[in-house]
Amino acid sequence: MSLSEEIWPYKRRNEPKKEQVTLMFNNIAHHYDFLNHFLSLGIDKLWRKKAINELKSDKQEIILDVATGTADLAIEALKLNPIKIIGIDISPEMLKIGRRKISKKEVFNIELQIGDSENLKFSDNTFSAITVAFGVRNFENFSSGLCEMYRVLKPGGKVVILEFSKPKVFLFKQLYNLYLNYILPFCGRFFSRDSSAYSYLPESMNNFPDRNNFLN
Repeated sequence: MSLSEEIWPYKRRNEPKKEQVTLMFNNIAHHYDFLNHFLSLGIDKLWRKKAINELKSDKQEIILDVATGTADLAIEALKLNPIKIIGIDISPEMLKIGRRKISKKEVFNIELQIGDSENLKFSDNTFSAITVAFGVRNFENFSSGLCEMYRVLKPGGKVVILEFSKPKVFLFKQLYNLYLNYILPFCGRFFSRDSSAYSYLPESMNNFPDRNNFLN
C-alpha cells in the first residue's frame, strides 16, 4: 500500500475509503464543475484535451472512462469518433450531472453507469482505450484498479491517466504549495461547505506517487 492510499476523506477508519469517497463526491457534486474550472483557472479543460489527444493516433472503438464523474473527459473523447464510450463512477450524484450534460448535447453513444474501478463488470479485452482523469488517487487500492483496467483492455490498447503532479522548479514549487495547501482548501470549503473534501484533495495530491514512481 502506498502512502496516498492511506489518505481518507473523512478520517473514519471504521468506514472503508471507498464509501467515504462516494459520500464526499455526492456532497460536492453540484459544485464540482465550477470549482474545477475556477480553482484551475480553466486549465483543467486544456489538460483533458491533451489527454484525449494521446489517443488520436489509433482508431478507437469502445472507450472506458473510469471515475468519469460529471463526464467531462467522456464528452471530450467524442472527438475520437468512437462507436461507444462507457463512463463509470461510484458517485450517483456525479453521474446525474453527467447525464444531464450528455442529454443537453443530444449525444447517444455515451453510457454512464455506477461502477467500481477495482471490480469492473466487463469481460477481458473489451476496450480499445481506457481513460481516467483525477481519479486514480481516489482508488482504495491502486494495484487492484490498475490490474482491472489492464484486464479489460484489448491487446495493443492504451490507458491514459490524467493526474496532478508536483512541480520541481524552486519558485514555482513554493507558489504551488502555497496555493495547494492554503488557497485551494479555503476556496473549496467556502463554496462547497464540505471542509473535509477540500482538505482531502491537497493531501491526496501531495501523497500521490510522482510520474516515474507511478509509471513503475
